[in-house]
Amino acid sequence: MSNATFDQATQQFESLFFGPARAYAALTIDYTEKLLSAQYEAAKTYTDIGLSQTRAALDIKDAETLRSYVEEQQKVAKDLGERMKSDAEKVVAMNQDFVQQGQKLTEENVKTASKTASKATK
Repeated sequence: MSNATFDQATQQFESLFFGPARAYAALTIDYTEKLLSAQYEAAKTYTDIGLSQTRAALDIKDAETLRSYVEEQQKVAKDLGERMKSDAEKVVAMNQDFVQQGQKLTEENVKTASKTASKATK
């Protein structure tokens, strides 16, 4: 096998297998990093809210502070519900972006494979 043939085979193998695999791995790693970051941020926020509310409950000393605490709980529950909805929408958007980028990557790889196959048959 001559060097030119070997180089051509290596180039085809790179364009058909290694290149797409690396591109997909990079896409997956980026998505995983974004998802973990979003999950960490959400967990930290929810933990902070929970601890804050626990501390507020410890400050209840009479009927008036109990009433204030209960009123605040309604606001906190509403805010928390909105935050959860926002976090869920963020994850859905990341998932959709990942799928779209994956489809684009697949389309590009199919085009590259078609070009490589047509060059090989010539």
